[in-house]
Amino acid sequence: MKITNETSKQLAWKKMDNLLPVVIQDSHSGRVLMQGYMDQEALAKTLDSGKVTFFSRSKQRLWMKGETSGNTLDLVDISADCDQDSLLILAKPNGPTCHTGASTCWFNSEPPTMTFFAELEQVLAERKEADPSTSYTAELYSKGIKRIAQKVGEEGVETALAAAVQDLDELKNESADLLYHLIVLLQASNLSLNDAIEVLKARHNK
Repeated sequence: MKITNETSKQLAWKKMDNLLPVVIQDSHSGRVLMQGYMDQEALAKTLDSGKVTFFSRSKQRLWMKGETSGNTLDLVDISADCDQDSLLILAKPNGPTCHTGASTCWFNSEPPTMTFFAELEQVLAERKEADPSTSYTAELYSKGIKRIAQKVGEEGVETALAAAVQDLDELKNESADLLYHLIVLLQASNLSLNDAIEVLKARHNK
C-alpha cells in the first residue's frame, strides 16, 4: 500500500503499540541504508517535510535523520507491507547514512550485484569535471561526445564479433567495455542509466 497522510490511518498502529519498523532503501542503487522506527507523528512529519524523520527510542522524541550531521534523507516513496505493520521508504541520501561515515549501516555486507551499476555511474559522473590526467574516464570526457560515441560504436562491434565466434571470455570482457563506455556516453549527454531503464519499463508495461 502506498502511504499518504490519508492512507496512513489504515496502518496497524494499535497492533504495533504505535511504533512501526521502517527500512530505508536508496532509491537509485536499491541498497538498504538503515532501519529505524516511526510513530504517527514521525510519519506525518516525513510526509509533510519530505525529509525522513523517525521516532528515536533512545531520545524519546522525533529525530530527523541528519539534523546534526546534515546527512539527510530526501523522501521519494513510502509503502507498507502486506500486514501494514512495517514500512519501506525509498530515499535519496545526502551524504553517508551510517553514523560511522559509511554509506549504509550494513557496510560489511555484500551489496546486490545490480547495485554496482549505480555506484559505478556515480563514480563516472564525478569524473566529468576532473583533470584529464587523473584517469582514463576524465581524459575520455575531455575528448568530447563524438569520441565517446565512437568508442561505444567500436566496443559494440567488438562485442558482436566475440559473440559471433563464441569466444565467451572475450564476450564478457567486451561487454564490460561496452557497458562502461555507454554509461560515460549517457553522462556526457546529461543522461543516466535510469533514463534508459525508464524507457525499458514503459515498453515492458505495454
